Amino acid sequence: MFRITKEFHFSASHQLCHLPDDHPCARLHGHNYIVEVELAAEELDANGFVVDYRDLKPLKTYIDEELDHRHLNDVFWHDMVTSERLAKEIYDFCKARWAQTSAVRVSETPKTWAEYRP
Repeated sequence: MFRITKEFHFSASHQLCHLPDDHPCARLHGHNYIVEVELAAEELDANGFVVDYRDLKPLKTYIDEELDHRHLNDVFWHDMVTSERLAKEIYDFCKARWAQTSAVRVSETPKTWAEYRP
């Protein structure tokens, strides 16, 4: 199996309103997110790629136009915008465009990662 990954960055705020008031994530706060999309294929295409990295430009556009410098609770219309759910939302976006999408990882901090992998 061949696997490729590409990393994307954006900054955004969110608030986990369902958490107790004394939980720090219940307050409005922001992160410098890192997103990694992974694509996999058993065979390479005619150019020797799983997917040409340049073909992932729609994901960069989506991140830049819809997520970067936004309040994610407003983007996704719910109060539980966790890294886990963000990974699933981005995975769904990617899978609809590239069948080879195998996983999406999202980092809020240098020490934390959430992954969605079916």
